[in-house]
Amino acid sequence: MTQPTMRQVAERAGVSIALVSLVMREAPNVSDYRRQLVVDAAAELGYRPNVLARNLASRRTNTIGVVLNDLHNPFFAEIIDGLQNAADAAGHQVLIGNGRHSKAGESEMLETFLQFRVDGLVLVGSTASLSTIEAAAQITPLVAVGRTTRSKKFDTVNTDDKLGARLAVEHLLALGHSRIAHIDGGSGAGARARREGYAASMTTVGMADHISVARGDFSEIGGYKAARELLSRRQVPTAIFVANDLSAVGALDRAEEAGFCVPTDMSIVGYDNTSLAATHHLSLTTINQPREELGRLAFQSLLERLKSGRTAAVHRVVAPSLVKRRTSGPVHSREQAR
Repeated sequence: MTQPTMRQVAERAGVSIALVSLVMREAPNVSDYRRQLVVDAAAELGYRPNVLARNLASRRTNTIGVVLNDLHNPFFAEIIDGLQNAADAAGHQVLIGNGRHSKAGESEMLETFLQFRVDGLVLVGSTASLSTIEAAAQITPLVAVGRTTRSKKFDTVNTDDKLGARLAVEHLLALGHSRIAHIDGGSGAGARARREGYAASMTTVGMADHISVARGDFSEIGGYKAARELLSRRQVPTAIFVANDLSAVGALDRAEEAGFCVPTDMSIVGYDNTSLAATHHLSLTTINQPREELGRLAFQSLLERLKSGRTAAVHRVVAPSLVKRRTSGPVHSREQAR
């Protein structure tokens, strides 16, 4: 089967190809009668305009390419909600690509979107090299969400991760915990700042000797393995601050598997405040990142470059907040006495 052409629509409607083109572009200078002739003919033939060809002719595709580092992470997916709403309001289509949790996967998706000539790119949680991102930003406007850098080539939108870590540690300290461990996000976006924020907060209150970090990778299995390592150490923590909610789920599974009651025996705090954390069964205490706002700000940055021609890089930072739920509680009296 072949796609019907604009010529066939014109022949069926008894009008010129030029008129069909005007109708497909929603031009205002066409009578209602002739417009309806074309619309009816197109519907009968099953004709769909070649949007790609039309947009290339105008040097705009009205599409935004979004590369997610990990399609399985609900935090990344929830950012799309804010971005999609903003893009819809501006008449842009959003195309989503999966970076498959690897630098190679992200680079492949970047190249694919550049070949499709998208009007702009949004990288969410990217771990691609700075040179790779800057090279893409030389071709089309680009915004990185969850990637801290002072690059002058592209915009960024982030949460203050060091502040978020401090909020988590201060919450646990207020509950009487001193043996507070941290499961980090490995080389993931934002992991370093959260790790540094945790260490700085512990040091500030004179608990540098209690700093204990286990390497994770922002995944559920990574959180499980890191928690297993922490629980095997001589000094078992009474509280764990985990670098994201997905890893916190794995840590929670391992703690309960090892016989710890959360939060009576051990408190666990995540990061992101995804929909997963808010489920009644999990009810995870976590650090809120305003996901929809991050997505909206990312699209706003692209629109500023596309509409006003802004070229100077802008780095936006939003404040996180603590969300208290059931997985954090006062340190057990027997642990407090140690």
